[in-house]
Amino acid sequence: MGKYQLDSKSKAAVTKFHEKQKSAKFDKKQQIEKIRAEYLKKKQKQTDK
Repeated sequence: MGKYQLDSKSKAAVTKFHEKQKSAKFDKKQQIEKIRAEYLKKKQKQTDK
């Protein structure tokens, strides 16, 4: 282990923190993909006219 040793309570807190961060990044990717899809649909409609 490294210089800093965590007790079980601190390990649980760190795990909880990382789970929140992971889901936030996932949501961000999902939101960007959704916006991109909407943009492409809009662009397609403009070229059809």
